[in-house]
Amino acid sequence: MLLAACFCQQAWAGIPIAHWQHASGAQVYLVESPSIPMLDVQIDVDGGSRRDPAAQAGLAAASAAMFSKGVMAQGTRPALDENALSEAWADLGASFGAGAGADRFSLSLRTLTYPDLLEKTLALAAQQLGHPAWPTDIWATERKRWQAAIQEANTRPATRAGKAYSAAVYGQHPYGFEVTAAHLERIEVADMRAFYNRVMLPCRARISLVGAITRVQADALVGRLMQGLPTGACPALPEVPEVAPLQQAQELTLPFDSAQAHVLVGQPGIKRNDPDFFAMLVGNYILGGGGFVSRLTTEVREKRGLSYSVSSNFSPGLHAGAFTVSLQTRPDQAAQAVAVTRDVLTRFVNEGPTTEELQAAKDNLIGGFALRIDANRKLLDNVANIAAHKLPLNYLDTWTDQVAKVSAAQIKAAFKRHLQPQRMVTVVVGAQP
Repeated sequence: MLLAACFCQQAWAGIPIAHWQHASGAQVYLVESPSIPMLDVQIDVDGGSRRDPAAQAGLAAASAAMFSKGVMAQGTRPALDENALSEAWADLGASFGAGAGADRFSLSLRTLTYPDLLEKTLALAAQQLGHPAWPTDIWATERKRWQAAIQEANTRPATRAGKAYSAAVYGQHPYGFEVTAAHLERIEVADMRAFYNRVMLPCRARISLVGAITRVQADALVGRLMQGLPTGACPALPEVPEVAPLQQAQELTLPFDSAQAHVLVGQPGIKRNDPDFFAMLVGNYILGGGGFVSRLTTEVREKRGLSYSVSSNFSPGLHAGAFTVSLQTRPDQAAQAVAVTRDVLTRFVNEGPTTEELQAAKDNLIGGFALRIDANRKLLDNVANIAAHKLPLNYLDTWTDQVAKVSAAQIKAAFKRHLQPQRMVTVVVGAQP
């Protein structure tokens, strides 16, 4: 208990987040929300697709998909196949599932907190967490279904554009791995089991909780969940290299018989912990993230009618996620749309925003902040983000202040540091020759 106390921190402003290290080694983040008897829990480990072997792209996603396909027996608790497990969760009025992103392998639990119901939920969750079944016959079916979905997706121009763009932007980095039917053939349940056992250790876990539960109850709950996982040594995972900057522009025009040409323009952007994050957030809202009030929409859609919608987006992660401008246009207008997009982007990087644009962006972002945390699930996502990227515990309390103090000069300097319009990838699928 003394060890846990030594790690405890508290942010006492509007959204107090308690943080401590559990005796198992897991890092715990808690927001007490007693208004309704509900609890949301997310367990994150460093096991996203960036951990996929190159020859087995899709391993993390496959492991997540198979997590709920059954559990093995544990003590007096019987084994459950996929249907029985699904029914057991339905009977509890709860849910427990897995997902894999680029950086994280995540388990999400939602339950009511009535004591008798919570006890049964934790028992089932601990059994599934510690003893997933990985049934071979189910994986054989799931693999065929996934391979068929890949084949069907490859008939769509948006898929073709996205794959070509990702490969060009990320190169050999795992962020750019494309999952193919051949990759899935190389993945067996033994590989999933080994992957899961390697990453799903208490010492690697960051556990975020939001709901009607106290600090003492949360610490006991984490102990219940972690009890079936291995304890002891926690070997370091291999380092993942950073995304390499682009050295020159690349233009890819892919033929496709389509009513719309799909256009993607971009490059590696920023990591989530970059000091320029807020300057880039506000700046991108002005450039193309603010919907119909953005510069790109004004220039590409409103003034020239080249696209119904156009947007720009940063995808910051543990590594530099892509900065991307995306739009669809008539095939005969693709070249003009690309030229206008490049011009708007270059001018924004060189000149930054106007005073009026900056104030409007701040007003919209600050005014909409409440919508980012107006439900348990949204708040949990934010807390898990704080945990994953080691952000300050008062991050949510200071978010609007951080946005408010961004200046036009900071945006201009940040965009010039991170974006090089003359070295971006441009992918066009379906343009007229």
